Amino acid sequence: MEGTIPLSYYIAVSAILFTMGALGVLIRRNALIVFMSIELMLNAANLAFVAFARSYGVLTGQIFVFFVITVAAAEVAVGLALIVAIFRSKHSIDVDQMSSLKG
Repeated sequence: MEGTIPLSYYIAVSAILFTMGALGVLIRRNALIVFMSIELMLNAANLAFVAFARSYGVLTGQIFVFFVITVAAAEVAVGLALIVAIFRSKHSIDVDQMSSLKG
């Protein structure tokens, strides 16, 4: 097919996004940045799912993406609630200071 982008390009972009997200989780200390990096990793997986689904002509990848987006939305809601609760008690969202959950 003329004018289509090869599957390897989608997978390369997905791998780059996933690597950026993993580095964000490992390097950054701010809890909000860590959550955004986790979302970036989930979106990289979603891109790979959709690319493979389109390449093979099946809808299974898009169904997986729907469930991943649903889980990611729940993760954001719970994660942000935890961050707000911890910020109220510790007055910081630094990951190193959250290692102890004692009051």
